[in-house]
Amino acid sequence: MNKLLITAAFVGASTLAALAQTSTAPATDGDTPAVATPDSKNATAPVEGANSFTEDQARERIVEAGYADVTGLKLDDKGVWRGTAMKDGKSFNVALDYQGNITAN
Repeated sequence: MNKLLITAAFVGASTLAALAQTSTAPATDGDTPAVATPDSKNATAPVEGANSFTEDQARERIVEAGYADVTGLKLDDKGVWRGTAMKDGKSFNVALDYQGNITAN
């Protein structure tokens, strides 16, 4: 009976120790937010990935960033919304990635 109790205690302690050592790596490096805010932007934008923005949400975010006449928005095969828009009287190709980063060229 004592051997059974000692064995059970040992197995239980081993399991807890193994669980305590298990860790998962963070999804990002900690410096890049999952979603861009108006005062932050991922320098490697547009970032490829599964995009959950609808076309209307993508248009709204681009307009909020100061662009007008957003047209031709299409979600490409890399998960980036792409279209054209006007800003300061000039036409730009704009892109919105899944993080909310907006790029223009």
